[in-house]
Amino acid sequence: MSATVADDESSSPSAPPTGMVARLRGRFGHLIKEFGKFGIVGGIAFIVDLIIFNLLISNAGEPPLLAKTISTVIAATLAFVGNRFWTWRHRERTGMRREYLLYFFFNAVGLGIGLACLGISHYVLGSFWPGVFQTTLADNLSAQIVGTAFGTLFRFWSYRRFVFIDAAAPQIPSAAPMVTKGD
Repeated sequence: MSATVADDESSSPSAPPTGMVARLRGRFGHLIKEFGKFGIVGGIAFIVDLIIFNLLISNAGEPPLLAKTISTVIAATLAFVGNRFWTWRHRERTGMRREYLLYFFFNAVGLGIGLACLGISHYVLGSFWPGVFQTTLADNLSAQIVGTAFGTLFRFWSYRRFVFIDAAAPQIPSAAPMVTKGD
């Protein structure tokens, strides 16, 4: 009978979950939720970026690097609002000016990553195979897929680490004096 009581207690809703999946969910659940919200906000910003980029390179005839810069600035502004007020709304507020400046600094680095991918494709590889790498399709693949993927990984890490600070994050302790043998 004690085995039955123990089984009932472990399956009760108040008992802590057991098993590897439950431990992983407990440890990384908040990170998965944040990444999911970040992905939704980023997906919307990506669509805005994609539409504006293509309008600028196709209809307005803008050079690809300028078009990507303009489309990214507009999409990043939209993403800032979504991330500040939804993705990381539970995090401590450290001031709109500080968050905004850091956010756009890290976005500029992310933009640089995307522009590097586009520049290598369009100008470096395009000088060898212009019929392949200097097309709208190649520009979209290099800027919107490859560049956005690398830039997104960097931005998620930097926003989470530096911009939208976790109030519960442990502070790094100051260095303790080193005790040596013979002191």
